[in-house]
Amino acid sequence: MNRRVVQIIAAVLINGHFTGFLQGTAYKGSLKRFCVPVLNCSSCPGALGSCPLGFIQSSINFGNYQLLILTSGFLLLLGGLLGRFICGWLCPFGFAQELVYKLPLPKYRPGRKLIKLEYLKYAVLILFVFLFPALGLTYLSGSTFCKFLCPVEALEAYLPLMVLQPSLMTTAGFLFKWKLVLLTGFILLSMIIFRPFCRFICPLGAVYALLNRISLLRFEVDQKNCKKCGACQEQCKLGIDVYKNPNNPECIRCTQCFASCQDNLLRIKA
Repeated sequence: MNRRVVQIIAAVLINGHFTGFLQGTAYKGSLKRFCVPVLNCSSCPGALGSCPLGFIQSSINFGNYQLLILTSGFLLLLGGLLGRFICGWLCPFGFAQELVYKLPLPKYRPGRKLIKLEYLKYAVLILFVFLFPALGLTYLSGSTFCKFLCPVEALEAYLPLMVLQPSLMTTAGFLFKWKLVLLTGFILLSMIIFRPFCRFICPLGAVYALLNRISLLRFEVDQKNCKKCGACQEQCKLGIDVYKNPNNPECIRCTQCFASCQDNLLRIKA
């Protein structure tokens, strides 16, 4: 199956409220009661479902623990089944970063010291998605991650709405400018580093990464016949030692490493 085609279809289905892009209004129908499994801004004019991280933060903030349990359970179930396959095949923002990465510029693969920044997304998950909303501090209350760290809101909500309703530009404050800087920074990084937001910041990616090793969908290497030539690692844009750790938490199941194995020793186990 062509991954690029699946990514396009997923992005279109998740943001299928096409009249919203024409009218400059967000969809408010019954589908908004449900969350999608990826990072997609609920305020996007085309968004049919809600962002799961927004659901979690608002449920903590308002004490709706039933919604918190349902949303968390939904993510844990999908993560337990698919792991970061969801990141690699279904996430619109991950897809956008990959498109930017295709620009013909020199590429940079983070070394081992910089790779430690991958742990940052777990801190973002704990602090900005769970702890800060639970503390109820005046400025940190509400959807803290969405408010301060999510560039998807600027890309999918702020910019389209301001194009359709230019008068909104007059009401743009510090947070909009900050989110615009954040978005610009990740776009520039995406030109030389493969999916930097997914690797270092995304708390939803952190959830799925924790489940990557134990998910039902897994990669398997024929260790007995593997020559350890490193071709699979060289092909991996994330620099994962595929033959050593095929279910690394950072693996987004793109399967590009499969094509590099001349002996066909990589396979999907489900």
